[in-house]
Amino acid sequence: GGNQSMPFVFDNAVGKSEAALTLTYPRDWTEDGVGILSIWFRGDSANAAEQMYVALNGTAAVNHDNPDAAKIRSWTEWNIDLQSFADQGIDLTNVNTMTIGFGNWNNPTAGGAGMMYFDDVRLYAQ
Repeated sequence: GGNQSMPFVFDNAVGKSEAALTLTYPRDWTEDGVGILSIWFRGDSANAAEQMYVALNGTAAVNHDNPDAAKIRSWTEWNIDLQSFADQGIDLTNVNTMTIGFGNWNNPTAGGAGMMYFDDVRLYAQ
């Protein structure tokens, strides 16, 4: 709900910025009909416009549809269809890491900086 959100300072002078979480449970992201990863975030209009992405298992990433998402000042829910990770070869029954990042996942290039907040990361049935 924003009261204990994760602050995330990004500085893409080196190409990209990431925060990763190693998962112990839940690792099977297909249980009980799960199909959506939901992440709430908020940025600042002073942030650089950097691409926001989520990566699973360090091998597949999904970009936010809005390249200016880092500039959104109100709490915003980002729903990601897990099928978009499965389509890239991720075994959703064995998810071991989740990474939130800014920049170009495939081709990091120097970019800007900013401050983000993340909260209420959840899995939902589809």
